[in-house]
Amino acid sequence: MKGIFITFEGPDGAGKTTQINLLKEYLISKGFDVVLTREPGGTPIGEKIRNVILDVENKEMDDICEALLYAASRAQLVKEFILPNIEQGKVVICDRFVESSIVYQGYARGIGEEKIEAINNIATRGLVPDAVFLLMLTPEEGIKRKKNSGKLDRLEMEKIEFHKKVYEGYNRLKGKRKNVFEIDATLDVNLIHNKIIGIVENLLREE
Repeated sequence: MKGIFITFEGPDGAGKTTQINLLKEYLISKGFDVVLTREPGGTPIGEKIRNVILDVENKEMDDICEALLYAASRAQLVKEFILPNIEQGKVVICDRFVESSIVYQGYARGIGEEKIEAINNIATRGLVPDAVFLLMLTPEEGIKRKKNSGKLDRLEMEKIEFHKKVYEGYNRLKGKRKNVFEIDATLDVNLIHNKIIGIVENLLREE
């Protein structure tokens, strides 16, 4: 069987990590070989780039520099981790992917969504997820959740206006992609999980 590539997206605090772990446990129970990764990061080189991007000390980072660092980390992750595991028939689940850059840097930072897509088409070698689960949450609720969970990184510390732009960006994105499945992140954790399972089961039947 050809491997499957699933990504999770959404504003900060939407509960992606919880749902990723629940989906992994479910798929393993069904006999699938599942691997997890995250962005930025996922490889030794990518994790070093992650530290630079999210370091709260790097307040002077230029928006284009930020976008290119995300793409650089992604390029390494696709080549070193994602593609080899897909080729081995595994289910690869990634916490964020290209859609995050389109929304955060392309729309919220104002660089331009098409420009970010062009950069990342090179970085990903044209790889597109089989399914993108978009967990949607208002920026106010998302930041509240993140503050309650602990220390904030450089992007999470942005002003509420930035997070509102991120929310707008995801709303713009969801109508343009057939592989994006929006889910209300305020629903009960198990209800969200069951919605995700239903979509993944359909995806597996198509393989």
